[in-house]
Amino acid sequence: MSLFQVVPDHSQVNKQEIILSIRDLSVEYQTRRGVLSAIDTLSLDLYKGEVLGLVGESGSGKSTLGKAIMRMIPSPGRITKGQLIFKNQDLMAYDENQMRDVRGKQISMIFQDPMTSLNPVQRIDNHIIEAIRVHEPNISKDEALSRSESLMERLGIGRRRLKEYPHQLSGGMRQRVMIGLALALKANIIIADEATTSLDVIVEAQFLDLLRELKDEFGLTILLVTHNIGIVAELADRVAVMYAGRLAEVANVDELFHNPKHPYTQGLLRSVPNIAMDSQDLYRMDGTPPNLVMPPSGCRFHPRCPHVMDICHQKQPWLVRVDEIGEGDEQVGGYDKHLASCWLHQEYQGATQARRY
Repeated sequence: MSLFQVVPDHSQVNKQEIILSIRDLSVEYQTRRGVLSAIDTLSLDLYKGEVLGLVGESGSGKSTLGKAIMRMIPSPGRITKGQLIFKNQDLMAYDENQMRDVRGKQISMIFQDPMTSLNPVQRIDNHIIEAIRVHEPNISKDEALSRSESLMERLGIGRRRLKEYPHQLSGGMRQRVMIGLALALKANIIIADEATTSLDVIVEAQFLDLLRELKDEFGLTILLVTHNIGIVAELADRVAVMYAGRLAEVANVDELFHNPKHPYTQGLLRSVPNIAMDSQDLYRMDGTPPNLVMPPSGCRFHPRCPHVMDICHQKQPWLVRVDEIGEGDEQVGGYDKHLASCWLHQEYQGATQARRY
């Protein structure tokens, strides 16, 4: 039985329209100890109007994936291969000038700590006016100011506060400013990278309520990067679980919480404290995440897995369907498909081509 009350609302999701398709994406960082494989041949689809929760331990590659979608991997990191298909165009083929038109205007990002993302010597209104006029140069400063005031009032920040500087606002208000920057240009996709980490519990709840309202009102597609399982249960439509730079499991949120297939996902859910539990002992998974400069062979989770088999040491499992496959339903990808990357759910000789993702 799940610890969480999961009541997903999929009414705003277009289950047929993929707005972003990530294919075979790999990201590496050059370090003094060698090449660190932060993301390894990752494929994932994002559907229009959905909230996709991206979860995993620290260092699993969640934030790196968000930055890779924006083509903002800092040096010494680089995207070594893969495709980012957005509106039938591969963003990997764009030059830097073309990507500037995409960032903010079509794909926007809410960063983890708004205090370090906002310019401390620039007033709040100038942050938003600058974002609007960079992408829409024909708009006058007065028009941009009017749009900024209307938008921020919708987010619960009065016009008077727009004349203030970031340090004069609370953490919750700064996070609302970051949302305003993302919404100012009506972006199609918003990547929220650990957006609630710096907020207290009450402000976090208000932030999630606001995000839910804005999603419904503006038809937003949101990639919610977080390590907080509770937030995912409350807000997400689907969940993608990452481990050591690879996808471990992808499923509809209620399916994943009530029927997790991958041992890592099962361990994550068991690790969440439960105030109703009889035992005082908290469950914890054995071991630690692997060194990605020298990752384990085969399945990267096998050193910690309670169900490890010989083949887990030797071969990397494919991400395959683990739900029931009806007649004429052999397609691997799809909004309602349950996928997992584990040898418990595929043949020892390797999954058939029809079931690979």
